[in-house]
Amino acid sequence: MAKRKKTGKTRPGRLRIVAGNWRSRRLDVADVPGLRPTSERIRETLFNWLSVRVPGAHCLDLFAGTGALGLEALSRGANSVVFVEQSAQAVAMLRNNIAILGADGASVVQADANSWLPGNHESAFDIVFLDPPFAADMLDDLCRLLEQQNVLVDGALIYLEQDKSKPATRLPDGWQLLKNKTAGNVRYMLVQRQNDKEH
Repeated sequence: MAKRKKTGKTRPGRLRIVAGNWRSRRLDVADVPGLRPTSERIRETLFNWLSVRVPGAHCLDLFAGTGALGLEALSRGANSVVFVEQSAQAVAMLRNNIAILGADGASVVQADANSWLPGNHESAFDIVFLDPPFAADMLDDLCRLLEQQNVLVDGALIYLEQDKSKPATRLPDGWQLLKNKTAGNVRYMLVQRQNDKEH
């Protein structure tokens, strides 16, 4: 969720949970340059797409930033979310917000996503939120890494967000594009990893 701020203001923003158990709860956002939540409009559309899959799901929020996507998933009934974020300031604020909400099932890891993914993970994920900094142009490599490291269940759903001026992400073999929309300067997509037997 690390993208360009809309303004040059130094005051940190606020994050509002759109729906679920914590609907309309507002949380502080760390004052980290380039960090802002995925917009409410996009989150509402995304979670309409995901509605039947979120309850009970095990989720991964890579480049978690404010934690907007993972917290929205927990609010709507996800069983667990692993938040991976490199910025110590963002991690501290995210942990504080999780404590304020009493968010069971949330775990926060301070790490670089590329270094963390090849590690040993106890379980595979049903849903992954993949929203790296736009300028980094990392989605192609990250999708391949997700596939190679066996961290996805068959049929897993992966959310991708990027600058709409960039070429669409090249998906690994066996991944299918389900949804593709734009809002402002953002292209956001939902893709699915097909069952191994369908590869």
